Amino acid sequence: MVRKILLALLGVCIVLGIWYRDLIGYGWMQAKGQFRILWNTRPVEEVLADASFPDSLKQKIELIQEIKRYAVDSLGINPSKNYTTFYDQHGQPILWVVVASEKYRLVAKEWEFPVIGTFAYKGFFERDRANQEQDELKQLGYDTRLNEVSAWSTLGFFRDPILSSMLKRSEGQLAELIIHELTHGTLFVKDNLEYNENLADFVGEYGALKFLTQKYGASSPAALGYLDSKQYGEKYDEHILRGTRKLDSLYATYNPQTPERVREEKKWQLIDQIVETVDTLETKPLTGSPVPKKRRFNPQNLPNNAYFVGYKTYRQQQNRFRREFEEKFKSNFSQYLAYLKKTYPSL
Repeated sequence: MVRKILLALLGVCIVLGIWYRDLIGYGWMQAKGQFRILWNTRPVEEVLADASFPDSLKQKIELIQEIKRYAVDSLGINPSKNYTTFYDQHGQPILWVVVASEKYRLVAKEWEFPVIGTFAYKGFFERDRANQEQDELKQLGYDTRLNEVSAWSTLGFFRDPILSSMLKRSEGQLAELIIHELTHGTLFVKDNLEYNENLADFVGEYGALKFLTQKYGASSPAALGYLDSKQYGEKYDEHILRGTRKLDSLYATYNPQTPERVREEKKWQLIDQIVETVDTLETKPLTGSPVPKKRRFNPQNLPNNAYFVGYKTYRQQQNRFRREFEEKFKSNFSQYLAYLKKTYPSL
């Protein structure tokens, strides 16, 4: 009897292994990449004591420790052991993310993972594997985009290190990035990537400005420079999100009788118009003289639907969080974050 049960369990395991072989293979690849990084990290204290390590970069590492303390003490972010180690990338990219969308609908392809749920992107520590995944998705008819990633959160499963590429960022950008990733470790709702990323963006930007203001003053070059960059960034976001609504409206006019040639022509005409009108965005810098800011794409390499669904994933709920924070909680951030942590179940 026991032998029959064991054989049955073995059979189930074999069937599951065959059924989920791609997922298992991907999980093993990710585990290897993550382990390689964790194995080669150094404690922050060791890096700071290293006489050969540049003082300017040591200052950035110390700044990250300040940002983390501020996030925990003043914002209510959960304490963790993240950013207590350092990983030197030696100038090389570390992670690539593949995003895909339907060709004539702004609907992202999603991947299902155990425990952490559904994601609208798939990450790779090996560029060749990322390229392979992208090619396969293209063959299936998806619009795709391959992005190089400068940071990620393991949601508390591992101790996230400081990456050497982070140290190239300005103070404001660095504060926004660190607080964004720490937010994921504080509140991450399963199967709701859009909510998670929009929330982390909102908290990262709010927290970065508050940190810079507290450390340097509201009129400091660091705070004003960060506000300048956010001013243009918000206008660009609004422009691209308006573009997504135009694309949604266009695709809604398509029907099974619409010829492929017509679909393609109208799609790329509209995307070209969206990209070209980026140049009409105007901002008035808080400091210094106006500087032209344009985000141009190569006419032969226009952004496709995967680019636009990425903006929907990360940015389209920003006003919702800001409005709730200001109106319902009277801009009391600690109360707002406490409410979110209590209201939404997190991993």
